[in-house]
Amino acid sequence: MDWNSTPAEQAEPPMSRRSSLPLSSTIPASPNTVWVDATPLLQAACTDLLDGELIHGENFNLFAAMSALEIMDPKMDSGMICKYYSVDEAIEDGVGPVPISFDRTTDVQCTLDIMDHLLACEEEDLFTMAYGLPLDGDGDEKSLSLLNAVEENLCRQLRACKAQSSRRKQDMEPLQSDIDMEEGYCKALLCRLRFRKHFFHVLACMRRPQGKGLELARKHIASSISELECIRKSADFLISTASGGCSIGIEDRTTASGRKPIGFDASLNSRVSAPAPPRSIKMLSWNKAIEYFEKLLRDLDFICSYSLDPSLEVLLRFVTQFQSSRPDLVARSHLQVPYSLPSTETLLLVQEGRLYGRDPMFAVITRAAGLPETTKNHDIQRYESVMQLGQLVINMLKIVCTNTAWQRRKLGKSLQDWRVIYVQLELAFTNKFGEVLATSNDENGVARVVKQILIWLEEQAYWIAFRFLMLGFELELYSPSEFFMVYWYLYAVLVKLAEKTDSRMEITEITAAKRKGKKRKDSSKDVGRETRIPPAVRFLQCQIHLVEGLTLVIILWISSYVCLLQAALRNEMAALHSLTPFNSEQEIFLQHFELLQKACIPEQITYHSFKESTSYARFSNIATPNCFQQAQKLAKELRSSFSNDHDRLAELRRLEQVAEHNSVAMNVICQLGAVEPNSLKVSFEFIHHPCYATAVVRRA
Repeated sequence: MDWNSTPAEQAEPPMSRRSSLPLSSTIPASPNTVWVDATPLLQAACTDLLDGELIHGENFNLFAAMSALEIMDPKMDSGMICKYYSVDEAIEDGVGPVPISFDRTTDVQCTLDIMDHLLACEEEDLFTMAYGLPLDGDGDEKSLSLLNAVEENLCRQLRACKAQSSRRKQDMEPLQSDIDMEEGYCKALLCRLRFRKHFFHVLACMRRPQGKGLELARKHIASSISELECIRKSADFLISTASGGCSIGIEDRTTASGRKPIGFDASLNSRVSAPAPPRSIKMLSWNKAIEYFEKLLRDLDFICSYSLDPSLEVLLRFVTQFQSSRPDLVARSHLQVPYSLPSTETLLLVQEGRLYGRDPMFAVITRAAGLPETTKNHDIQRYESVMQLGQLVINMLKIVCTNTAWQRRKLGKSLQDWRVIYVQLELAFTNKFGEVLATSNDENGVARVVKQILIWLEEQAYWIAFRFLMLGFELELYSPSEFFMVYWYLYAVLVKLAEKTDSRMEITEITAAKRKGKKRKDSSKDVGRETRIPPAVRFLQCQIHLVEGLTLVIILWISSYVCLLQAALRNEMAALHSLTPFNSEQEIFLQHFELLQKACIPEQITYHSFKESTSYARFSNIATPNCFQQAQKLAKELRSSFSNDHDRLAELRRLEQVAEHNSVAMNVICQLGAVEPNSLKVSFEFIHHPCYATAVVRRA
């Protein structure tokens, strides 16, 4: 190993003037290289390096580290000696004997241990096709028929062991030698086999086109959960039958009995895997594996409970509610495959470019924009910009089904695409139809269709921006010192979202009235406008009041410290409004909102407008309305409007709790902050809602 030669020298044929290599070495000689024994250096490094550390030169980069040879690592060192180099070699050596044992009791016990260990492995990176073990080599039907045959045989065994002793011996030979244990072993095997069968049916039913198998899948989900409970109950029996008792801790055992299963070898797994940097993998315990599958089945049941509503708004609410339970990749992939795969490979939401495999994307868009049902056949769907909009909706559905961190990043980047599509649509139809779009009395309906699509497109872009900001709270990306600017920006986004939603719904209402031959009565329509605002808009207004109140609470608190600014910057004040040694306030603003700024969402919102609108002097001598009381009032009034929507009712209750507690906090800050500003300690905690903070006021 040459430690001192240059890259040019290393490229030349190696040679040794003081070589310790044997004379029979095949390495050609050269006067430019000196070979030395590196063993002492490696031995010294072994005593000094920690796990994961590498010896490298100054020009060693991340790419080189990913491609480096790590000595003695089974994945990276091709010369590493392993016990087995292939599955066939391990089987020939007796690692996986069939039958497992000639002792029938041992055979049954080991079979149960293998079934339990396999269940624990399936959180793991188990890709059976990569290891030459295709479980459906003869097809799904063959696998099911074998499962049914074994299940039927076990049922007969169970019935026989429950019968009289004499008849039991005549009818059927027991599975194992101890007749008194027969019933326990039969039940343990049966519940595991039945779980596998029902779980297979769950996945098969959910893959049926157009969601036709969802109802049947829910029945199999209920059966799967029931069998999991039986599997859990079988643990006491299996532990009692383990020879010598269970010596492995409950958090470490991967089987119900606590025994180590036969037929598994970690070094073999490392050998057949693709070369990759090593990573530490801790398998789930048996109890954790059961809990994992219980949660997975509940998540799948939530998906199957969806009614496949054609409304895009309802669908997006359903998906965001589903994501709040933090489902894993398996559950999410049954809604929509990962973002990198083509749309033709999707499962439930989009099939062959259609929603649920039924509705064309243009029909989905026109329905979301509040246009009549007949508009879905309008000629404008053939224009390239409209087709691009349909693909943008498909991409959005893919994004909202991904994990939270990936979803936020992709949503932020997609905002520019929505902005570009809006401009393209506006320009394309302006150039095509000219002044027609500027008139309100468009006989051929083109202007009406285009206007409503553009309004909906803007509304959708603001919904994405709202979702983007809210996910930042869930991911804990905002520090307490940044809540002020985040809530300020969120307020601006919510106001625009409410405006666009109200405009779309108002136009939809007018269009529907015209179709029914009704005329608007301006005088009567202007009276009591507040009571006729759609519940969806009032729901947004409730959040607007809440965010505005949170912004004002922070401003009031900061304003009360103006006279003690220097002291406050050293204490509590610094927690909310201080400059870090790494980023200025303007840099933090850009880091959080750069993707929104690039898409001009909202327009004319910049860091300078943020500084101007939140100047301390502007709030020092004004009476601040209690926005929380208005939010609390709206939340109570909206309960009747969403009486059949449990998710909205739960959200309203959370908003009401935040408003109620913050209203009290605001009063305390207003009354005592001006008199004794240094006696208050204010913190913000997410007690009632994951995104809207609750101000907690304490005596300093």
